[in-house]
Amino acid sequence: MQKVLGRLQTHMLRPNAKAITYLLRPESTAATTAKLAATSKEFRERQVRFNIKNEQTQGRPLYLDAQATTPMDPRVLDAMLPYLTNYYGNPHSRTHAYGWETEHAVEKAREQVAKLIGADAKEIIFTSGATESNNIAVKGVARFYGTNKKHVITTQTEHKCVLDSCRALENEGYRVTYLPVEANGIISMDQLTEAMTPDTSLVSIMTVNNEIGVQQPISEIGQLCRARKVFFHTDAAQAVGKIPIDVNAMKVDLLSISGHKIYGPKGVGALYVRRRPRVRLEPIQSGGGQERGLRSGTVPAPLAVGLGSAAELSLQEMDYDKQWVDYLSKRLMNRITTALPHVIRNGDPERTYNGCLNLSFAYVEGESLLMALKDVALSSGSACTSASLEPSYVLRAIGTDEDLAHSSIRFGIGRFTTVEEVDYTADKCIKHVERLREMSPLWEMVQEGIDLKTIQWSQH
Repeated sequence: MQKVLGRLQTHMLRPNAKAITYLLRPESTAATTAKLAATSKEFRERQVRFNIKNEQTQGRPLYLDAQATTPMDPRVLDAMLPYLTNYYGNPHSRTHAYGWETEHAVEKAREQVAKLIGADAKEIIFTSGATESNNIAVKGVARFYGTNKKHVITTQTEHKCVLDSCRALENEGYRVTYLPVEANGIISMDQLTEAMTPDTSLVSIMTVNNEIGVQQPISEIGQLCRARKVFFHTDAAQAVGKIPIDVNAMKVDLLSISGHKIYGPKGVGALYVRRRPRVRLEPIQSGGGQERGLRSGTVPAPLAVGLGSAAELSLQEMDYDKQWVDYLSKRLMNRITTALPHVIRNGDPERTYNGCLNLSFAYVEGESLLMALKDVALSSGSACTSASLEPSYVLRAIGTDEDLAHSSIRFGIGRFTTVEEVDYTADKCIKHVERLREMSPLWEMVQEGIDLKTIQWSQH
């Protein structure tokens, strides 16, 4: 019996020589060999193409973040230097020459800023920047007229300082309407009309959005507000000096300006406050009553001179700057979209300022792309909220899917941007988007024709 069992075991465990020969000797046809060689060659090409180990950045990165800030124009610095050294008087000192000469320079700067927006010099108030200007305008008007009117209207895509000012007013008992925007980022005039009530004191809507660059219909909004006897404030930090603005033609009552967005110094801005029909404000800062009593504190003469010089240069070179920015923006857009599929432009492509180009690269994580593009200074949204990993509230407001909102990059093009910088950025962007997509299982599924929206993802 043991012998029989031993023979059966030996027979079962003994390998089949023919089967092994078949398994170890794959079908070596010419087609299979060629296919393997092609696959191996393709793999090596990809390895070389997407290799980033040997990439070394020399010098400083290229700068394409003009919506965050702009470099100071050297001509602006030339205008400022005398007031940083020899002409150091307080512009509010009326008893000696040091005060008179700096006061004269500040008043000249006031006229230069006023001329840029078609205003009177007496209507310009110097501030520390657009954030302070927005705070003074929104809180100041609402509080001054708060005994009779307790309603303010703004949009969901405003800058953070306007939204936070409105939330502060809500805590004081005011009612605030946050208008939604359409998929292109533009507000609906019908919704604005419906939102207005006899209790409305102020409408605050930005001219050009700082994240997606869309341009709101400011003239139409101004006409509606004037007809309804409601004050109209616009945050024009991203628009002044880049597109033509006339506060009288547009019927704007308050307008915010930032110095460092128009190639001027940081730490200075301005607020336009209309005199006829007169706009009354409750100042948010107490002190010596400078700037018509609306913004107490010594005006920094060198910074004011810098803002005035930047405003004058912007007025002189606006047409040239626009043509240059439009050309570079179109070149960047065409170069990227020709090479890459599934690239979405956020915001209206027509009613926009082309210097702000916001693109979403599907199936790519925006932060990963930014890290890969370390030799180009870009951002995934507003510099004021870039520390947050949450998707942009502006992109959410226009209905962008969360995955696309996470994959957005903002390209900021300005006066000093060059063709070489744009081409380099586009080529780098194309290379790294392709590399990151190669690593993405989602991209592989899309290539196979699978609709990701039909997949029911399970959580573990």
